Amino acid sequence: MGKKVVVIGSGFAGLSAASFMAKAGWEVTVVEKHDTPGGRARQLKADGFTFDMGPSWYWMPDVFERYFQSFGKKISDYYQLVRLDPSYRVYYPDGPMDVPAEMDLLKKMFDSLEPGSGARLEKFLAEAKYKYETGIQKLVFKPGLSLSEFMDIDLLKGLLKLDVFQSMKKHVAKYFSHPKLVELVEFPVLFLGALPEKTPALYSLMNYADMVGGTWFPMGGMYEIVKAMHSLAAQLGVQFHFGQTVTSIAAEKGMAKGITAADALGQERIYEADVVIGAADYHHIETKLLPPGYRNYTDAYWEKRVMAPGCILYYVGLNKKLEGIRHHSLFFDSSFAIHGEEIYKTHQWPEDPLFYVSATSVTDPSAAPEGCENLFLLIPVAAGLQGDDEKMRERYFDLIIKRMEKHFGQTIRDSVVYQKSFSVSDFINEYHSFKGNAYGLANTLRQTAVLKPSCRNRKLPNLFYTGQLTVPGPGVPPSLISGEVVAGEVLKAFAEN
Repeated sequence: MGKKVVVIGSGFAGLSAASFMAKAGWEVTVVEKHDTPGGRARQLKADGFTFDMGPSWYWMPDVFERYFQSFGKKISDYYQLVRLDPSYRVYYPDGPMDVPAEMDLLKKMFDSLEPGSGARLEKFLAEAKYKYETGIQKLVFKPGLSLSEFMDIDLLKGLLKLDVFQSMKKHVAKYFSHPKLVELVEFPVLFLGALPEKTPALYSLMNYADMVGGTWFPMGGMYEIVKAMHSLAAQLGVQFHFGQTVTSIAAEKGMAKGITAADALGQERIYEADVVIGAADYHHIETKLLPPGYRNYTDAYWEKRVMAPGCILYYVGLNKKLEGIRHHSLFFDSSFAIHGEEIYKTHQWPEDPLFYVSATSVTDPSAAPEGCENLFLLIPVAAGLQGDDEKMRERYFDLIIKRMEKHFGQTIRDSVVYQKSFSVSDFINEYHSFKGNAYGLANTLRQTAVLKPSCRNRKLPNLFYTGQLTVPGPGVPPSLISGEVVAGEVLKAFAEN
């Protein structure tokens, strides 16, 4: 019999780790709390509407292509990708602005707001390309277990070009001064967990992903990626057990021996393993599944972590189509600076937040009944907030719907036929999310690479961790990479003699 590995959780990182372990010939079992795979990327179907419950942006298509190629497959074997054009629309106080997918049109748009900025955009993106290629092809594949991993001559030569010691805010200011352009270039880092002045300029690689790599959509929704990864894993021989909540990790003589899980009726089952990979929330695994003596980190350590945002989500079905709406819309019609401070400095519920709207039915009619619209609304908020109740959620829903109606020049509220919300308390209840966060740890300089929670348990050498609270960090592409990196570490540590 081959070696056995049990993976806790079937989000992107768990599915990735499971598939790479199965490819290497291990006997792989995935144990999942929910009845379907996907974790935070689950799907919601109701009244003829289909919603992606979590991730909604498809950036870095090369990472997905590389993932499937690792198994001799192509994306097109599983789902159809379409590039969105415009990539998205931004609503400012004085009206909307579309962000074109075509580079020459994008440069013209920049020049129309700030003469000469189109040429500067080219230079900015040339630098960002280097960071993207170095970051996505080298840095993110480091397991972050030792500083010696970074003694790579190419990395050391290019350290200054990576801009890890300069802030995103200062970097952007060297190229652009028009407030709309500054906000447009800074917005991707808002979800990385810190204000632009606290985020390393390395993350201008996100602008390269956005403006050069493009914004895409898998027809059928983001859940098509989950279905593809689940199908591939099953084809590789991975065994899935859904509706099983892991209650403990067994440890004996300095090794993890397996896990115990319980179904909805409380009936327990033991899964023995040579290796355990935790793809659920890292903090939950440490504090709830392990005996205290086997934890990597103390409560004080976790309390000092800087978290990326939480969010308030709304899944909304309308009984009509909205005129002129884009697939992705960013509402920057209130203060970017104030909302950023409310998330990262004062840690309070926002007064007048920025928000984001995805209308997948614009691109994919199957997402809603004929003549209807499917809306996914997201307000980023500070992680760990108290007071997440129905009254609060309804207040924010009213606020953003009124702003949408004002910009669209159409009524929306009277056409709502389906509405569901999901916020901080749901992230905790559904995903055991630390402080109800939605995006993991902030990508600050002090929480990068070896300074992230370790992907290996220091006291149980056959217990590993993958996902957004360890390397390389939050986001769908990094989660795919996280699973691969951790599988690689397991295989190195437990190679056949």
